[in-house]
Amino acid sequence: MGRTGLLQEIRKMRFEEVYLGWNESRLTQEQAALVLGVSDRTFRRYIHRYEERGLEGLSDRRLGHASFRRVPVDEAMAIVDRYRSRYLGWPVKHYFSWYCREGGKRSYTWVKKTLQAEGLVTKTSKRGAHRKRRERSPLPGMMLHQDGSRHEWVSGKKWDLIVTMDDATNEHYSMFFVSEEGTASSFRGVRDVILRKGVFSSLYTDRGSHYWFTPKEGGKVSKTQLTQFGRAMSQLGIQMIAAYSPEARGRSERAFQTHQQRLVRELALQGITDIDAANRYLIEVYMPAFNAEFAQPAIEEGSAFLPWTGGNLDDILCEQHERTVSADNCLSFEGKILQIPANRYRCHYVRVRVRIHRYIDGSLAIFHGPRKLAEYDQQGKLKELKKAA
Repeated sequence: MGRTGLLQEIRKMRFEEVYLGWNESRLTQEQAALVLGVSDRTFRRYIHRYEERGLEGLSDRRLGHASFRRVPVDEAMAIVDRYRSRYLGWPVKHYFSWYCREGGKRSYTWVKKTLQAEGLVTKTSKRGAHRKRRERSPLPGMMLHQDGSRHEWVSGKKWDLIVTMDDATNEHYSMFFVSEEGTASSFRGVRDVILRKGVFSSLYTDRGSHYWFTPKEGGKVSKTQLTQFGRAMSQLGIQMIAAYSPEARGRSERAFQTHQQRLVRELALQGITDIDAANRYLIEVYMPAFNAEFAQPAIEEGSAFLPWTGGNLDDILCEQHERTVSADNCLSFEGKILQIPANRYRCHYVRVRVRIHRYIDGSLAIFHGPRKLAEYDQQGKLKELKKAA
């Protein structure tokens, strides 16, 4: 099943959950639409289609078909050429008034976006929105927060504490120390949650470079140029939300203040000084006690989590890099030479584009399409060869 089909199936499963909650008056239409990531109006359309044709009615019939309302390319290029040759530098509204006088039938918004796409008109900055305190999500699994805090957790040693918590209940699903926050630690936090609770709807993060690509320093994040983490969340159907200020991450920031006050003292009291022992203490003692004290019930009954049924989760929550096989049937990856062993599918893979997966633990694997060709340890040694030795 392709990515589009998988996302459609996930949407159907989520719809059944929220439809039941809405039918039992546990969710409003606005809350149900938020879980699905659609507008209230679209959710009402889903209801009518579901009640008429069941789950099949939720299938997107546009897939594979070009829109009949698409503007012909010749017409679009004619509008661009006319602006470039005669009206260059004019405000869009001024040009649009002349365009209408000359018999133009397209909307102002379409004309503006067409000129912006060609780089002839610059986009203006949006006016600042009115800020107000955001209410908690009504259901567990609708929105999770993930963040890291670098601190001197034990005397003389600074580690990053990675926390993945639920917006609705404040419950911490994953906590662990790493020497440095990055893509692997973010994958690990999401993996812990999915294996423990299921797939969630959205993830709220800061604008760290492992979460987002930011074309201009201090500017908006890119929703199209994805990092390795962003690509994995897209495959899972999890919406990513970027925070643009510390206040936006207020709940996770306040949780870290509590951890820095309490956890440092508890680790010192237990005489813990190494990271492995600290992680065991987090899982076995600290996190259960923290959740028992600070977790609170959700506003509504139910859950937005869905069970994971999409295959091997580790092959999604990993770094993926494309490489071309060299003439000696080997790959070069970050200073390591990866030899592709003989198999029954092909004589060799010379000049073939393959995909390298680097997993959370640093081990590697080579894929050709959906087929795994070989597995390697962190040093790039074939695991089969190590077992034979």
